[in-house]
Amino acid sequence: MTADPFPTLFDAAPSESVDGDDRAPLLPVRHPNQDLFICDVLDAIPKDDMASMEHPVFSLSTKPDNRMRRYEHNGSIIEIIPSGKGLATIHDKDILIYCISQLVAKMNQGEAPNRTLRLQAYDMLVATNRQTSGEGYRLMADALTRLRGTTVRTNIQTGGVEETRIFGLIEEAKITRKTFDGRMLDLEITLSDWVYRSVISKNVLTLHRDYFRLRKPFERRMYELARKHCGVKDEWKIGLELLQKKCGSSSPLRVFRALVKKVCEHDAEHGHFPDYAVTMDDDVILFRNRTGLKTQSDPIRIANDTPYIDPEAMHDAKTAAPGYDVYALYDEWVSWWQDMGKPELKNPAGAFIGFCKKRHERKPIR
Repeated sequence: MTADPFPTLFDAAPSESVDGDDRAPLLPVRHPNQDLFICDVLDAIPKDDMASMEHPVFSLSTKPDNRMRRYEHNGSIIEIIPSGKGLATIHDKDILIYCISQLVAKMNQGEAPNRTLRLQAYDMLVATNRQTSGEGYRLMADALTRLRGTTVRTNIQTGGVEETRIFGLIEEAKITRKTFDGRMLDLEITLSDWVYRSVISKNVLTLHRDYFRLRKPFERRMYELARKHCGVKDEWKIGLELLQKKCGSSSPLRVFRALVKKVCEHDAEHGHFPDYAVTMDDDVILFRNRTGLKTQSDPIRIANDTPYIDPEAMHDAKTAAPGYDVYALYDEWVSWWQDMGKPELKNPAGAFIGFCKKRHERKPIR
């Protein structure tokens, strides 16, 4: 039997092999003094109830991936077609996450949305826990090239009408200012129309900040799926073969099983997997919500005399004030609101998240 001439999605660097990796599963916090950054992930795939978290659009390979990929599930067909630079990777997706986060933040502040975002390259590197060296800027330029070149073709239904759409992940990227040594300072990124429409319809979920610290692409993909399907529920189960399909793996099942097992072992030892504890038993993977976000029976949801904060906003608050008990902060915030005479809140969730952010800035818990 000859060796596969193409890298699989789970080809790893020598130090990230299945057999052993003694490094910490989380990357270090490269910019500990950065401002708070709440990350939102968009519905990048045109499906009325599915998101980019649902489909294996981004390559998990650590090597250039030049294969066209085809994914079929429940009657939907998605083809991801690489450019000469290869498929966009899960790490390239950081740029999209950052752009969408900025767009959503502007919309929440009442600004009119725009497909073209004007950004500072340094801020993007810091927010996504990347290196700010010359290499960091070079890798960002390569990532923009792959995002622009990767093409998605799909027959996904929207609004009850099936149509075939062909689109890229971004429409254009332009570096508008450089330093004397060639590093980009300011850039403009224009999202594709499909991605943009997904964002302005608020099909977004908040990511844990440690998503950017996950060392292995495979773990990022597992977290995306858990965040999409488990959300604020207590737990979510998925079979090994279906997980392999959703990850887009072409590795033998035994290799994939070993990778999942290694993630579970690392999480049992370090508790590093964001938001969810992950275990495997008889080829069934279980994700359990670590914090037990409160359900519809929670007083925060049903009380008539206090501002309503939905579960997703509570997740945002947890991100805004890492280490804090957000329910204790909620009680404190409500007491303050009542002492102020219960003023009308046009955006209770935004006000509460802002309260949590200020608390974290004033007294961070490390």
